Amino acid sequence: MEFVVLPDSPDAAAVAGRLRAKRRVDHASGRPWIVGDWRESEITTLHAGPRRLAVLGHTRLDETTTVAALGRLRSLHEADAIASRLPGVFHLAVSLDGKTRVQGSVVGTRQIFTAVLDGVTIAASGLEPLLRLTGADLDESVLAARLLAPGGPPWPLAQRPVRRGITPLTTGHWLELDRDGRARQIRWWELPEPTLGLAEGAAAVRSALDDAITARVTTGGTLSADLSGGLDSTSLCFLAHAAGADLVTYHVMPIDSANADTVWARRAAESLPAARHHMLSADRAENLFDVGYTADLVGAAPEGPSTWASGLAHIQDLAKRATAEGATLHLTGFGGDELFGRMPACAWSLARATPVDGLRLVNRYRLANRWPWRSTLRALLDRSTFTQNLGAVAARIDTPPPPVDEPDFGWVFAPRLPSWATPDAVAAVRDLLVEAAAQGPGPLDADRARHQALASLVFEGTTVRQVNTALAGTGITWDAPFLDDRVVEAALATRIDQRLLGGRFKPLLTTAVRGLVPADVLDRRDKGEFSAEAFRGLARNRARILELSEDSRLARLGLIDPVAFRAAVLNPGPMSHHLMPIDTTVGCESWLRTHPRTRPGTHPLPATQDPHSGELG
Repeated sequence: MEFVVLPDSPDAAAVAGRLRAKRRVDHASGRPWIVGDWRESEITTLHAGPRRLAVLGHTRLDETTTVAALGRLRSLHEADAIASRLPGVFHLAVSLDGKTRVQGSVVGTRQIFTAVLDGVTIAASGLEPLLRLTGADLDESVLAARLLAPGGPPWPLAQRPVRRGITPLTTGHWLELDRDGRARQIRWWELPEPTLGLAEGAAAVRSALDDAITARVTTGGTLSADLSGGLDSTSLCFLAHAAGADLVTYHVMPIDSANADTVWARRAAESLPAARHHMLSADRAENLFDVGYTADLVGAAPEGPSTWASGLAHIQDLAKRATAEGATLHLTGFGGDELFGRMPACAWSLARATPVDGLRLVNRYRLANRWPWRSTLRALLDRSTFTQNLGAVAARIDTPPPPVDEPDFGWVFAPRLPSWATPDAVAAVRDLLVEAAAQGPGPLDADRARHQALASLVFEGTTVRQVNTALAGTGITWDAPFLDDRVVEAALATRIDQRLLGGRFKPLLTTAVRGLVPADVLDRRDKGEFSAEAFRGLARNRARILELSEDSRLARLGLIDPVAFRAAVLNPGPMSHHLMPIDTTVGCESWLRTHPRTRPGTHPLPATQDPHSGELG
């Protein structure tokens, strides 16, 4: 599904003629409002006199109630009441008295991007139509920030595409387009206060998950899902089965014999006899740490390189298998760790939410992670603001990572640029972070742990969205019900001491699905670890990755020293975190090679000389 939303103006109508879209929905004026390509089942449009409302995506809509609410609207702001009730994941657009409102999902699984064309702001569900209209150039500084590891650039930079002049809708906001083509972003969504106990929170999570799955399951439809063996994906499989889905599951057996994922996946599969289960060998060719974007994916990632690119071979293979089984939707457990597990800043928030019991739990974390008391206390007493923390992160992007036994309870994950990043790349990324600290929207929530959870959920939502862009045309959509607005609200409205109840693993989720998921499956208390897959993937693909350093596009842009990068590939270090900067660099390099029409901006960074080639690297 791809579409553009236009303001109710003559200038915008002229833009519609340049899009050559297959489908079109009009404003009451007769001017084009939404133009693009979608299946009939993916859109619901409602009218209340001249007012229009459109929902594109997976939801359950009471049309009579919604039309009545649409008819009572006095302003676009009042559409909050409609948007806040709907389950599922979707885009929502409203046309009212010449003005237009459009929004995606909160964490960006469905996103809105804008660009200005001939003085008119237009909005789109993805970058491709905006690129066709504007020919936006590459932003080398944002590309340099994609080299940060682990996880890429922190929020809010994580949302920015590597294209000049294209702007994403900020988390929790909707976009207003007026008759003159002007636009403004308006915040409408914030997390509810964390007031729920474990029982109340679990009931709210279960209700939200039931609604999320029901919105996706069509009568007689086939649905595929990951069955990793972890609690998140396993719970979704049981929920989908209970909702009546014709279920097909996939499990990739781990390499490390100490990883118990397969044991737990088999145990869950035995309790789902009606589903079709597939166990995929760890020795199959599709594996982690591939070169990312390949020749068959030219132009398939318009937003820019992503940290998940090395897993594309696995995703494509899974898509082929699932579509052969008749599936059009594939469920993943993305978001479960953020909602039900522990974020780095949870210790900081626990100590303030429940000082006595919270500090006891913090001490358990300290002992498990072997944190010294002195550094733990220093991290707990930190009172820096989000802006101050982001500025501190900017100052450290070219320093060595901290020791593994040093706790960090700050607002922002502290990524680093690889040692092969050039001084110009470091300066460009630092400037971006400093600018974001000074002019950004501030934290996503006043509490550090909830901000971190939301920022990480935005990362996961972006991943799902970008995977679907790469899979366009395959006939299947990747989906993550834990990222739905209502599910996020229910989970994070639960008090942190209840979500992280001492002595239990993911107590909020296990309480929510108890009685549906067998008790013995819910007894699991750990997660699988996959560093063996990463090291094997690097070993299998080392020659191909080294080829990328020859005539490196990143070096041409002045972002990396290719000689230092080759040295790291040949001798990466013994720990899995040593592979993360290699992964981001491979993703960026392969992205540049599969997006050959991307033009550098007017001020590219200085190119780096490769002393071994005699030419520009």
